[in-house]
Amino acid sequence: MHSAGALRGISAKVERFCRDRRGVAAIEFAFIVPVLLIMYFITMEASQAIETSKKVSRIGSMVADLVTQQPAVVKADLDAMMRIGTSTLQPYNRSLPTIIITGIQITDEATPRVQVAWSRKLAGSTYSVDAAKDTITTVPSTLNIRNTFLVRVESNLGYKPIIIWSASNSQTIGLTSAFNNISMSETYYLRPRRSPTIPCSDC
Repeated sequence: MHSAGALRGISAKVERFCRDRRGVAAIEFAFIVPVLLIMYFITMEASQAIETSKKVSRIGSMVADLVTQQPAVVKADLDAMMRIGTSTLQPYNRSLPTIIITGIQITDEATPRVQVAWSRKLAGSTYSVDAAKDTITTVPSTLNIRNTFLVRVESNLGYKPIIIWSASNSQTIGLTSAFNNISMSETYYLRPRRSPTIPCSDC
């Protein structure tokens, strides 16, 4: 009899436990919170990446616009314009862009040659010449017109998502390494506005 009563008591407790819904919401919340946080960070990262990509594109258009408004330039002018372009990326600061400005002269020949007149490059914080004068380069076929001058601006950025970035630049491992250094780039061509060409006296 005692054993039967004990079994009934245990059975009653188990039944009450199964019917007791207290704490279910807390358990469900504990399962859902990580998923919600992951979705939040992914959404935040995607929106910031899209905005940064737009800014990389804006660098090219803005720098090209500044250069083509000048009748002539020097290295200091080009360097200042590239610094202005870099500043448009703020507040993003996890990596530095590469900006290349190239003056392109298309020769007045039956088969015109597309040559570099001058070039200037900003890679991180270092300024240098990108391509030597008279180096053969290429332009889109629609812009390959005899005896014309073009300014080409290329902007490139290795975008680092905040979920994998560290101030110490430590090596990422696992799945996060697949999202490291996402390439963003844009190229703009514009013609001079105030003169047929834009010479650079010290490039």
